[in-house]
Amino acid sequence: MLARQRQAIILEEARRTGAVRVSELVERLGVSDMTIRRDLDVLAGRGLVEKVYGGATTLDDRSTDEPGFEAKSLQQQDHKEAIAQRAAELVKPGSAIGLSAGTTTWTFARALAGIADLTVVTNSVHVADALHEAQQPNRTVILTGGVRTPSDALVGPVAVQSLRSLHLDLVFLGVHGMADGPGFTTPNLTEGETDRALIDAARKLVVLADHTKWGTVGISTIADLADASVVVSDEHLPEDARKTLSEHVGSLQIAEVPVRREDDA
Repeated sequence: MLARQRQAIILEEARRTGAVRVSELVERLGVSDMTIRRDLDVLAGRGLVEKVYGGATTLDDRSTDEPGFEAKSLQQQDHKEAIAQRAAELVKPGSAIGLSAGTTTWTFARALAGIADLTVVTNSVHVADALHEAQQPNRTVILTGGVRTPSDALVGPVAVQSLRSLHLDLVFLGVHGMADGPGFTTPNLTEGETDRALIDAARKLVVLADHTKWGTVGISTIADLADASVVVSDEHLPEDARKTLSEHVGSLQIAEVPVRREDDA
């Protein structure tokens, strides 16, 4: 198979699913991982995909675009893991916490494995599964109902109603974007409403957002920057973002991202 034929297949698959993994392409196309990586380099050089750890995702910046969970799970993995570990330090045993849907909160859920006696409320099937797989004793996981979005959040009137009578210590919120003015945003109007209900149920809001979220604006504002008690981001967050967030949020915490060797990518 010629290189351009492989690249056409890769691009078609990326556009169909939102993301492709090197390991899956190696098996499907019967070539080495180095060959696939070169193909991804070519597609990225043409502005057709964005290379991420383990694969690539499609490119699109419209305020109503909502990538699927699989596509987002490939993006900024190391940064999300660093953020998750830093955020887990905020959780005390015996707490009642809320987790919104998203790949950053899903990563955070896995970082909670060593914390006992938690009650966790979430509107994400993926987050609930991650908490269940940890098999931590003395843990209660409450999954809201609702209509499922492309990013696998449960949203809508059923989800909102289930959150209105709850009282949580902390809510950990993943966002599509954050910016001065629009605040924390999402590309899904109904998900924004559900996230606001989750925030209203908690005493404090903690936002988990890697550096790529700064300057991105979704169609619906979830909360103002000043509503966040804590924002946890990574060390690649630009200085102007740090300055703005420090002026508005209660506390900006920066997680250090471990250096990954080139041959591990």
